Amino acid sequence: MASAFQVRKLQGMFTAFDADGDGCLRAEDFTALVARWRRLPAVRPGTDLDARVESLMMGWWATLLEAGDRRGDGSVDMGEFLDVVDRLPTMAAEVTATARTLFDAVDADGDGRISPEEHRTLVETWNGRPVDTTGLFELLDPNADGHLTREEFASLWQQFWRSDDPTDPGNWLCGRIPAA
Repeated sequence: MASAFQVRKLQGMFTAFDADGDGCLRAEDFTALVARWRRLPAVRPGTDLDARVESLMMGWWATLLEAGDRRGDGSVDMGEFLDVVDRLPTMAAEVTATARTLFDAVDADGDGRISPEEHRTLVETWNGRPVDTTGLFELLDPNADGHLTREEFASLWQQFWRSDDPTDPGNWLCGRIPAA
């Protein structure tokens, strides 16, 4: 069961997924999410990365629908979303694969590292709008070298979805946590 902190953090992600803002996730919301990710320079139409992004996002939608749609109405509300998030510790391979694809999508210059600017792009792509990320990257960069490696990003991604500790840096990976 998610803590109050996790609910606040994950509410931000749920809101980002909910493209039409109706309080429920549907296939159309994930189609819109795919479209947002396809605007990134590294995710060119017809490429392997484009196919991976679509497969990833729509795969997570299928997982949410199958595991979370208790009402059988083709939608997932916040409570149902949290039920699926509770299962993520048993889905480490899927979560890691997601981190790999997202890393590749936001690593615009292909240097194998995510810069502060590329991190801002990640946050804004999730949210579908400009977002103030001032000071967030410094919370994420474990060795203060100015970038995130693939391994650092994967660790932060796992932390984001699992952590109940407000001091864990991964909690800031997708942007600011909504206030209580």
